[in-house]
Amino acid sequence: MDNIILIGMPGSGKSSVGVVLAKALGYDFLDVDLLLQQQQGALLQELLDTHGVDWFLEAEADAIASVQCHHTVIAPGGSCICRQRAIEHMRKLGTVVYLQLTLEELEGRIHNMATRGIALQPGQTLADVYHYRTPLYETCAHLTVPVHNQSLAETVEAVQQALTQYQ
Repeated sequence: MDNIILIGMPGSGKSSVGVVLAKALGYDFLDVDLLLQQQQGALLQELLDTHGVDWFLEAEADAIASVQCHHTVIAPGGSCICRQRAIEHMRKLGTVVYLQLTLEELEGRIHNMATRGIALQPGQTLADVYHYRTPLYETCAHLTVPVHNQSLAETVEAVQQALTQYQ
């Protein structure tokens, strides 16, 4: 297993799980949101506010496409599945794992919608984005790991077990 790419909605735990999983496996960790911020010299929400969602999705896909690494757990942004070239690159990089949560759990986790840097079109709700993205995550992923009502440690263990079974 070379790289592991964790995908899912904002608030699904990609970064938190990714850091702990990387430590457990002896891998590096890469947060593509941070990479995008470094490449663009601004915070995610500033990029969205300044340039709009479509520009942001293209810049995010460019950031994902720029990733070249080995033995790394990668946490791309939640909208990583919105551009085909990003999907294709992630699937070439390694095993794509979808961290699946219910909409109700996500709504309980995300309280800073206006400042979190979530790619929402004007008038879109978290529910709209969830229903649009869910089939895209499912199609992109090699593995789907339900992470309903789990602690961080339980989620990391569930991902490790799914990866072991997948190999």
